[in-house]
Amino acid sequence: MSDGSSFYITTPIFYVNDVPHIGHAYTEVAADVLARWHRQSGDDTWSLTGTDEHGQKILRTATANGVTPKEWVDKLVAEAWKPLLEIVDLSNDDFIRTTDERHETNVQKFLQHLYDAGHIYTGEFQGYYCVGCEEYKQPGDLVDGEGDYEGQKVCAIHSKPVELLNEKNYFFRMSAFADQLLALYEERPDFVQPESARNEVVSFVKSGLADLSISRTSFDWGVKVPWDESHVVYVWFDALLNYITAVGYGADDEEFARRWPATHIVGKDILRFHAVIWPAMLLAAGLEVPKQVFGHGWLLVGGEKMSKSKLTGIAPSQIIDTFGSDAFRYYFLRAISFGQDGSFSWEDLAARYQAELANGFGNLASRVIAMVSRYCDGVIPTAGGLTPAEEAIVALERSVTDAASEAISRLAIHEAIASIWELVDALNLYITEQEPWALAKDPANRARLETVLATVVRGLGTLAVLLSPVTPKATAKLWTALGGEGSVTDQRIDRAWEWTGGASVAPLEALFPRIEASGE
Repeated sequence: MSDGSSFYITTPIFYVNDVPHIGHAYTEVAADVLARWHRQSGDDTWSLTGTDEHGQKILRTATANGVTPKEWVDKLVAEAWKPLLEIVDLSNDDFIRTTDERHETNVQKFLQHLYDAGHIYTGEFQGYYCVGCEEYKQPGDLVDGEGDYEGQKVCAIHSKPVELLNEKNYFFRMSAFADQLLALYEERPDFVQPESARNEVVSFVKSGLADLSISRTSFDWGVKVPWDESHVVYVWFDALLNYITAVGYGADDEEFARRWPATHIVGKDILRFHAVIWPAMLLAAGLEVPKQVFGHGWLLVGGEKMSKSKLTGIAPSQIIDTFGSDAFRYYFLRAISFGQDGSFSWEDLAARYQAELANGFGNLASRVIAMVSRYCDGVIPTAGGLTPAEEAIVALERSVTDAASEAISRLAIHEAIASIWELVDALNLYITEQEPWALAKDPANRARLETVLATVVRGLGTLAVLLSPVTPKATAKLWTALGGEGSVTDQRIDRAWEWTGGASVAPLEALFPRIEASGE
């Protein structure tokens, strides 16, 4: 990561037909940590999230609730989706809605461009459609229904029956881009990650790529096809374009050139849309493909994917009201290897909160501030001669910073946090071994005591900088207590050990207070 590099990161735009669960928040937080890290590395960073508000499912739900689709989505965005950003402490730069004029107008421009270039044609289509996914399903995507749906084919994701639709639609000649896509995957192995996601995408395209139906006539809640307003644009074709309409496509060429291409963080269930359909659309338009598509795993509860329809959805507030947003952010990115499925349990969350945050990092911060206050009247001492023990801490500050930055460049957030935690553990061990409380009893050890305390203060400030993208609230409090200059978010994270502090410490409340309740 170099000064001034452009880093544009996106989450999926979430379908607003239901309230957010922790699976949505997981994606948001992962992208936010990456964005914060890049900002603190001096990169020209832009972070986008938003909501997907068109489609048949929205229309049906709004009608069932006796309101217009726009009234329905306005309510959901205001009451559920925008509050999510505050609940999980997001630092996004923009929030796009597919009902924004800036989006709808430029979706039409993009579509017209493809139509004029001969990439779109008229045809008839019959297929099994899942309203929940807003997607035509291949036979392999369907399973036999059970219970009330016995004897029917149901969507493997939603466990609801699919509908057999027959429409005259406009089609995108996606099949024409199969060879270019395969060449892209071959030439840029990191374009789709992790490796398991890449292999799935390559296999899918090699098995044969069909053209894509990109319009609907059976309902009218969507962007109108510019040359034929009896059709609305297929919701996914519309939604994918948010990544470019949000940064100036069709309206501000300079901004578009500055921001695009993006790193897309998506759930693996929508990987094909982002790694196959989306780059094919961009290739057809003569635009650069994304920088990268990273498909993370599912959050599992009781062995099943997080889902409102299966009653396994957990609202982020259920966790954050008890443990706080920092603990939420830390837990999901530390406990789960980013890119793989991960199981959530209240027991694991509570155990990690106590052992790693409260006893590990939080207690370290409290002890250091308390010892400087008690033994040095709050004045941060200066280190004298360093022994191998101090030299090892100084070296570790640099090595974990480098290791964490390297891991972030690979989007391996869990590895970055694990590297940083080496410094947490080392500082705790250093304090145990050096016994500053014993040194303080003998004035003859004063110089040694000051060196030990100066070393742990320096290490703690380095941790505040390194952990600020992950636990922004706790590190902001710690930074103030350490007398750090400016804001912790202003510090260069790739040189975290160089932080500049003040002359004295200030009182620090417990960063991660003891929690008696289970959180359930």
